[in-house]
Amino acid sequence: SLGEGIKARLDERSKNWMEKLPHVLWAHCTMINSSNGDTLFSLTYRTKVVILVEIGMPTLRIAEVDLVQNDKALGINLDLLEEKKEQAAIREAKSKAKMEKYYNSKVRSASFIP
Repeated sequence: SLGEGIKARLDERSKNWMEKLPHVLWAHCTMINSSNGDTLFSLTYRTKVVILVEIGMPTLRIAEVDLVQNDKALGINLDLLEEKKEQAAIREAKSKAKMEKYYNSKVRSASFIP
């Protein structure tokens, strides 16, 4: 969770916490959520994360990008967005049902006689 990431990287003695905070937030946005199987970044921007390298030398993946093909792929991703949202809603419903089943197994029923 976000709180755990902050506690792990930023302690009370850390003087450069302002420099580390964007990394913690980026890690939180790119972490896969177990209830829907997607990252916050992919749900928000409809694409996977490409981490930029701080050095000027491009990676093979970025050097081999075909911009026309990339635009077509982004269009296809937009078409598939509704299906992806439906799948996330199904996974969320399953997760909620699992939590409800666990909660209901711990609750003892009591009947009161007036």
